[in-house]
Amino acid sequence: MSAVNTVIYPVADLDAAKRIFTTLLGAEPHTDEPYYVGYNVDGQEIALDPSGHRKGLTGATPYWSVDDLEATVASLVEAGSTVTQEATEVGGGRTVAVVADADGNMIGLMQG
Repeated sequence: MSAVNTVIYPVADLDAAKRIFTTLLGAEPHTDEPYYVGYNVDGQEIALDPSGHRKGLTGATPYWSVDDLEATVASLVEAGSTVTQEATEVGGGRTVAVVADADGNMIGLMQG
């Protein structure tokens, strides 16, 4: 079973985005690095990615946790989606990929 547990926002100005999201969420980030700022709000990960635009993200992207990333990507491509970010190891044993649906909506996938 898959579930959305992370939403990543691509941002151009990480400091400005961090000020806005810290105010919006009423919490300090649990991870505050130049490559990723993450918040946990009631078990939901909200993150800011300053490289997101370069990775092809066009807006806030939900990431679904899946048991088999490769099989899930293959199934979604067979169903009509296109890969916008190949499977990438992001550390801590986690691998992510992004596909776009027929309307160009980003669907993030993560395993690990």
